[in-house]
Amino acid sequence: MKRMLIITLSAFIGVFALTACHGAVASRSFSVPDGFDESRNIEITFWAKNDTNVTQTKIYSKAIEDFEELYPNITVNMRLYTDYGKIYNDVITNISTDTTPNVCITYPDHIATYLTGSNTVVPLDELMTDENYGLGGKNLKFESPTVDEIIPEFLQECRIDGTCYCLPYMRSTEACYVNKTYVEKLGYTLPRTLTWDFIWEVSEKAMETDTDGTYKVNGQNVMIPFIYKSTDNMMITMLKQKGAPYTDYDGSIQLFNDDTKEILKTVAEHTGTGAFSTFKISGYPANFLNAGQCIFAIDSTAGATWMGSDAPLVDIAKDKIVDFETEVMMLPQFDTSKPYMMSQGPSVCIFNKADSQEVLASWLFTQYLLTNEVQIAYSETEGYVPVTSKAQLSPEYQEYLELAGTDNTTHYDVKIKAARLLMENADKTFITPVFNGSASVRDAAGQLIENVTKSVRRKKTVDDAYFESLYKETEALYHLDQSKVQAGGKAELGELPTASRLLITGLVVVWILIGLYWAKELILHRNR
Repeated sequence: MKRMLIITLSAFIGVFALTACHGAVASRSFSVPDGFDESRNIEITFWAKNDTNVTQTKIYSKAIEDFEELYPNITVNMRLYTDYGKIYNDVITNISTDTTPNVCITYPDHIATYLTGSNTVVPLDELMTDENYGLGGKNLKFESPTVDEIIPEFLQECRIDGTCYCLPYMRSTEACYVNKTYVEKLGYTLPRTLTWDFIWEVSEKAMETDTDGTYKVNGQNVMIPFIYKSTDNMMITMLKQKGAPYTDYDGSIQLFNDDTKEILKTVAEHTGTGAFSTFKISGYPANFLNAGQCIFAIDSTAGATWMGSDAPLVDIAKDKIVDFETEVMMLPQFDTSKPYMMSQGPSVCIFNKADSQEVLASWLFTQYLLTNEVQIAYSETEGYVPVTSKAQLSPEYQEYLELAGTDNTTHYDVKIKAARLLMENADKTFITPVFNGSASVRDAAGQLIENVTKSVRRKKTVDDAYFESLYKETEALYHLDQSKVQAGGKAELGELPTASRLLITGLVVVWILIGLYWAKELILHRNR
């Protein structure tokens, strides 16, 4: 009888708990421990992104090896991914089972979604300023950068609703890689700053053909003058340059506006002539650029090692490469007096765990990724730039920049020009608002351009009726037609539906009555 009463009361408490909260189960928030316990062994997992760059993998492995030598009680297990999207999907899947990694290379847009779980990602403000183990802390076994030595624009990108949830790892921007030889062959001179009008005009000129059907500019059967790798960046950047709305920090979605339509009409026009295409439709811009089949290839500065006649990394046969002069330029602008380009690149976040020592170990490793040794080595593999002034101003990195063009591997001139482009124009970069759902808005922005480009190629009519339908379909596809989410990464779930509240209330009443009945029987049994 006692057992039955306990079961009844437990069930009642469980049902009551259901009525008290609606959302993810909260976990304990992290507090910085007084010290790091080096007497016990700790294992942490590190999820990182790497394509096919073996050098980058070796840099990660060397960083782990050197870190474990400093902290023999910490073991770092690395798992490599080929795509940030796959990391994102696996983290989302593992949040519900509390099997997230300890340290993860990711993007703030993704972190905003991770934050829908309570205390899932560790806020770093307290850790960063901790006297002993914070950035530049006195108890660290390595030379960590201080807060002031992280480039302010890059650190600001890591804040969500005022709280820092990650540290920047590497930064890049987008560049326009130009076949300067072909531009001049077409009768043009590159301006100091590219404009969209210039890009479109030259691209259309490049579509002229000879009597045999080959293109005049390259003598080949293939020519796509302008290819953009990331169409989400294309749409977002063009809206920013126009001063047009996109989203705000309250999670308000403003993408579907008249300025967006004008951009899409321009895309449709030049797609129709064959002057424009995208990576998803045609393939990597670098492949077309290097084969003399593209004049303006817009891609990340991190992809600079694939760009140009002498590129150390290429995906086409050497006999297909055309010799030309490559220029690395800022993105085309609407207003050259107010240029804008996007700041992008991976950051590092830490996931909360029940063991505060495990979290502290994760924080120590995260900091180690910002040391000069790791930052300089990794940035030299591609067109990334270190995220700290400590690394950027170091004699080692300055020597690396000065040796541009002395070889076509480590000091490949196009790669170093791409890095300098960001370093010299960091004040012209911008970021977009981050909130739970911002990644979906970004995807939708790119999908608009992709759909219009595909529709034109399929000879569909692209008019106002088409755009109205496109907006509605894209809004529904990415669930942007639902109630907006709050900035700071937490979805506003709202009140439970009336039917659900009545059901739970009914269950509570039934269990109370059952509890009272068994309590009465227990009392009568004792009085017999």
